[in-house]
Amino acid sequence: MPDLLQALKSVVQSFIKDENETPLHIGEAMGFWIFLALVGETQVQTEVGINSTTDPELRKALQEAVNMLKSEKERISAFMRSEGIPLPPLSESKPISDPNSVPLGVKLTDNELANSLKKKITMAITKCSDTSGQSIRSDVSLIWAEFLQEHITFLTTFKSLMRKRGWLKVPPPYYPPGLQQTEK
Repeated sequence: MPDLLQALKSVVQSFIKDENETPLHIGEAMGFWIFLALVGETQVQTEVGINSTTDPELRKALQEAVNMLKSEKERISAFMRSEGIPLPPLSESKPISDPNSVPLGVKLTDNELANSLKKKITMAITKCSDTSGQSIRSDVSLIWAEFLQEHITFLTTFKSLMRKRGWLKVPPPYYPPGLQQTEK
């Protein structure tokens, strides 16, 4: 099955080639700068998580997140350079280390690692959506749509793992006034 987002992107790009010649406005440039800083720091912190957990499923999910974040970081950096936007300073990737060597007083629990990544991915989703809405250029909106789709897809599968392990923090149910409550 063809990728719907890719097909939509191709159709839209055929209509907007001239529009892409317009310079970015300051909000679009700032959106890229902030998002790159967020993605870069989340990648490094997720690498630390890989070095801290021995849970194979969590390690796999964290590695998938790192791969996604690295790819986005490369694509955004290339776009920013082509548009003349200075890049934010980013931390270096972390080397692989033995999770069993991390002292317990420093090591985050798997629950903490999962919820920290979920929070950062949620922040990235919000940033993609917000910046897409502020964008004037359609090619920029398509970049945000692509990143938004990647983050939502990752988070959807990641929340399944979190739910399975009991790590997903769920607020209490809301019962509107007058609605009968059933006990389970």
